[in-house]
Amino acid sequence: MGFKVAVVGATGNVGREMLDILAERRFPADQVVALASPRSINTEVSYGDKILKCKVLDTYDFTGTDICLMSAGGTVSKEWSPKIAAQGCVVIDNSSVWRMDPDVPLIVPEVNADAIVGFTKKNIIANPNCSTAQLVVALKPLHDHAKIKRVVVSTYQSVSGAGKEAMDELFAQTRAVFVSDPVQTGKFPKRIAFNVIPEIDVFMEDGFTKEEWKMVVETKKILDPKIKLVATCVRVPVFIGHSESINIEFENPISADEARDILREAPGCLVIDKREKGGYITPHEAAGEDATYISRIRDDPTVENGLVIWCVADNLRKGAALNAIQIAETLINRKLIAPKQQAA
Repeated sequence: MGFKVAVVGATGNVGREMLDILAERRFPADQVVALASPRSINTEVSYGDKILKCKVLDTYDFTGTDICLMSAGGTVSKEWSPKIAAQGCVVIDNSSVWRMDPDVPLIVPEVNADAIVGFTKKNIIANPNCSTAQLVVALKPLHDHAKIKRVVVSTYQSVSGAGKEAMDELFAQTRAVFVSDPVQTGKFPKRIAFNVIPEIDVFMEDGFTKEEWKMVVETKKILDPKIKLVATCVRVPVFIGHSESINIEFENPISADEARDILREAPGCLVIDKREKGGYITPHEAAGEDATYISRIRDDPTVENGLVIWCVADNLRKGAALNAIQIAETLINRKLIAPKQQAA
C-alpha cells in the first residue's frame, strides 16, 4: 500500500518540479493530487507519463492524504498548513513562514536528518531557503572535520528563484535589448538582462536584505548556532541554478586537499575541481541535476585555517522540490509515517 501525496501550488515552477521528481524517483505513492488556486482549476500538469487536472485547495479534504508538499507561498502556507496538519497530513512547506518556528524542524536530509522527529509537534516540516540548502550541504562535512567559525558568502542567484514571472521578464528584456525595443521592468527593481542586482527580498533596518538574513539564521538552525555568517545575495541573469562563492574560517587546521577528499565522500556533494581552463561547474551545467556541485577548492591565505570554495546547484531541485521530497523519503525510510489507508 503506497502513500497519497498532494502537491499544493502544482502549476508553479517548484510545484511542477515536485511532480517531475516524484515520478523520477519512483516515490511510493499510490495517488498524487495536484492542487492550486481556483483560477487554475482543471489546469493540466504532468506527473510522469500521466496528466493530472488541478483541483482547488480551498475545497479539498486532506483526511485521507498522507503528505502535503506545500509550494504556494507564505500567505497560503500560513493559513492552510495548520489546517492540513490538523487533518493528520504531514505538511512539508517550501515557504519561509515556518522555518524559524522552534516547534517546526528545518531539514536538509544530508545535514540534519535526525531533527526530523520534531515534526510531531505541529505536523509541519520546513524546507530551507534555496541558497541555504546548497550552502549547508557543502559546509556540513567540513564542519564535522574542522569546526567552522565564520563564513562569508556571496551568492549569484538565478531568476527562477523569483518565480515564472521573473523568468519571463529576463527573457523579454533580453529580447528587447537585441531588437532595440524599450526594456521594461516589473518583477525586479532594475533591469536584470545583462545586469546584476544586489537585492533579493526586502531590505531590513540594518541594511541587509531578508534573503541575506535567512541564510544566517537558517544555517545556524540547521547546522550550528555558533557559526558566524555574513551574506551578500545577488540576482544574476541566469534562468536556473544558484552559485555561491564561500569563504570559510575553521577552528582547526584543514587543507584544500583534505577538504577535496572529504567533500568527494560527502552525501549530496559532487566535486568537479580541475585546476585548468573550464575545470569547474557553472549553473548551466547544474540545471536539471540533483547534486550540490563544488569546485575551485583552495586555501585562503588571509586567515588561519581558511578555505575558499565555489558551490553550484539547481535551485528548483536541491533548493526546493528535491529537498522537500527527500524529507518525505526520510519520514518513510525511518518509519515515522505509514499510509493512512494501510493503517485503517
